[in-house]
Amino acid sequence: MERLRERLEKRFAGLASPTRSDWIFALRTVSAGLIALFAAYALKLEHPQWAMMTVFIVAQPVAGMVLAKGFYRLIGTLVGAAAAVAITFLCGGNAWLFVAAVSLWIGLCTYVSSMLRNPEAYGAALAGYTATIVALPAFGQPHLPLELAAARCAEIVLGIVCAGLTSRLILPQLARDAMRARLRRLILDLAVYAKSAFGGGDAAKLESLYRKLIADSQALGEMRAYARLEAPSQATHAYPVRRTIGHLLSALSAVRMLHAHPRPADAPRLLVRGELRTLLEELSDKPGALDDTRPWIARLQQIADRARRLPDEIGADDPDPVGAATRLAIAAEFADALKEILRGLDALAAPPSGRARDRRQPALVIHRDRPAAVRNAVRAALATMLVAAFWLATRWSELAGVLIIVAVVSSLFAPRPNPVQVAWGFFKGTLLALPVAFVISQYALPALPGFGWFVVFVVPILVPAALAMANPRLVGVATAFAINFLAFLSPHQVMVYDPGPFLAGSASILVGILLAIGVYLAVLPAQPWATVERLVESMREDLVRLCLHERIPRRTAFESLAYDRINQLLPLAQRIGRKADALFGGSIASVAVGLETVRLRKALAAGRLSPETSGTIREFLQAL
Repeated sequence: MERLRERLEKRFAGLASPTRSDWIFALRTVSAGLIALFAAYALKLEHPQWAMMTVFIVAQPVAGMVLAKGFYRLIGTLVGAAAAVAITFLCGGNAWLFVAAVSLWIGLCTYVSSMLRNPEAYGAALAGYTATIVALPAFGQPHLPLELAAARCAEIVLGIVCAGLTSRLILPQLARDAMRARLRRLILDLAVYAKSAFGGGDAAKLESLYRKLIADSQALGEMRAYARLEAPSQATHAYPVRRTIGHLLSALSAVRMLHAHPRPADAPRLLVRGELRTLLEELSDKPGALDDTRPWIARLQQIADRARRLPDEIGADDPDPVGAATRLAIAAEFADALKEILRGLDALAAPPSGRARDRRQPALVIHRDRPAAVRNAVRAALATMLVAAFWLATRWSELAGVLIIVAVVSSLFAPRPNPVQVAWGFFKGTLLALPVAFVISQYALPALPGFGWFVVFVVPILVPAALAMANPRLVGVATAFAINFLAFLSPHQVMVYDPGPFLAGSASILVGILLAIGVYLAVLPAQPWATVERLVESMREDLVRLCLHERIPRRTAFESLAYDRINQLLPLAQRIGRKADALFGGSIASVAVGLETVRLRKALAAGRLSPETSGTIREFLQAL
């Protein structure tokens, strides 16, 4: 019992003490949902619950994230509705052609979703299953698709507008401020990591912090799109973030390489390393150190200049002149990169104008796993086709709801690293919502009708659910609870006691989720090792291209792609055991090898080396 109590306390620690921002998010989300439902009542929409559900679906703590998810939800809904109308028109009354067309459309959208990242991936998946939601009830009734599509789009637009306006007007948390706060934490974490690496810190803590820095850098990159949607004037904030991410990755690589190099023995080079470490200690330990970046930028510039001058003083009697020069060059690169990161932090507060902005942005590239995307597409299409075929063979009306849920779950969660776990969390949230929705929809609201009583009964349930949605550990189950609670509740202005349709509809949703989980487990199941092998093979191919390709790639393109692949390895590492440590170490080593290869290629391209040295380097690259 004591162990169980400790586990429960640990799991619900964040929920027991929500922050001020959590409360703002929860109250804002519930308020937006009630406004959307009230407006849907006033407009006499056929399915008003969709407007309120949309608010909870697109709910995010940052205003730009709400607008981004809402925007792509709208695009996905419009595309899916248009596809439903086209499929219904082209297929006519041919049931099997209709099933094949819907299944192929789901597969295509799942493939596109797997090749993209959020929120674009969400929009692509939504386009797939929206076609099923609109087309399935209209099959055999050519006049219905346009009506259903128009109604669904109206309900979705209403929810998006309410969510977007409240997130932007009621105590908003802007993407610009969120990016600045995240970048400040990243800089301090980088300083802690670098000073520990220079001082020979604990290896396990260094690895943990290194992984966190990679993941946080990728997350910062994903936030760039959100600032553009908050307001046109804030679009310029995405430019300094893009440059700063490039410098973050460069600084991270430089620290890793300096940590791998042996410690210098001579006093001048020890002085450079010591100055860097002293600066990093002061930066990480001094409260409010990042409030004024100018002193740090000036000191970093002095360190970089000194590191660049010292190679000229290396004498012929130095036991390792090449290694000494390399260490100094990397130290200068780290100082320059950290200096540019600090300037990027300042630029987030006052971004440069269009004319002053540097148009040559770093190349930030992401890894796209085509075999995994094909597997996800085939699995979603096959699952949809099998359930649809069974529906056609039996004409069981409740199977239509099962088919829709199978299409949603098998497409929406497919790109996740562990879709079974995500889908199971969705099932648990749905199951928790069922009895609560039953009591309120079948007993409370029929006895006490009206929007006022609806608020009295529903707000005490949705506010804790929204607080749980603000907790990263509970967001999946809590979001599923909130969305399916509203789906089960199906609020209308007149609520009546009718448990038959309620139980039938809820059973179809639960069965659909379980079937989708079974599809994930049985149909082309994901194999973490296969994904890891593809990632490792891609890293090897990158190194081959660096060595042999005629065109020298941009450092930022190689670096961003390599770190993105490493970030893809991190969630897989938890599933493949101890071997993940060796894979992680090898992937980090490949970044160092790749960056040094780029350095050699640029030295060859500059034409300043002797013919003998150039020939030796070319032979080395070919051998490598």
